[in-house]
Amino acid sequence: MDTQSYLPVQPGVGMEENFLSLDDILLSHERLPTRTECAFPRLGFLEKSSDTQDIPEGTKMELPLWLSKGLYEKKRRVLSVELPKVYREGWRTVFTADPNVVDLHKMGPYYYGLGSQMLHFDSPENPEIAQALLQTFIGRFRRIMDSSQNAYNEDTSALVERLDGLEKALFRSGQSGLNGFQSWEKGEASTLTASSLVLNYRKRKITDVQP
Repeated sequence: MDTQSYLPVQPGVGMEENFLSLDDILLSHERLPTRTECAFPRLGFLEKSSDTQDIPEGTKMELPLWLSKGLYEKKRRVLSVELPKVYREGWRTVFTADPNVVDLHKMGPYYYGLGSQMLHFDSPENPEIAQALLQTFIGRFRRIMDSSQNAYNEDTSALVERLDGLEKALFRSGQSGLNGFQSWEKGEASTLTASSLVLNYRKRKITDVQP
């Protein structure tokens, strides 16, 4: 039986993060447009376009999500975070009109994840962003699942390459269910086999009792 040495850890849901998930680790390195609200002494080397020793107040720069969240404070204004263009009103209007025409992977492979993380930052547009994320997911969900159920043994690369990371996981799940159902119909799923987790547990147990 083919066993996996690594079991994928699912990413967090919504604004929560799972730091054991490779997807969430990659998401945390997505860069955000920011503006400094105070001077950053002796950190000028972080800004490649400047030769000064310090980062002056009002400097616009891109920082990874994890660092932006760490520096952002509502009470003490250290850093302000601007909305990436895909979450601004212009693109929200496009998603409202027809979310299926948009190449979400080109817009960012973590459209839903990054959009949910943007809600950590205090912005008057947060309710509209949350609503746009929800409506976009609802608008694209049925087409994704329908495609996954009607693409048995077909090349789906052209379709999948336009999907966000979350949508790709849904597509794979739908295809896995379809393949399992097709195997059951052909009588290929009649043999029950132990899962890799159970087999690995048994191996560890035998190792523990051996002298």
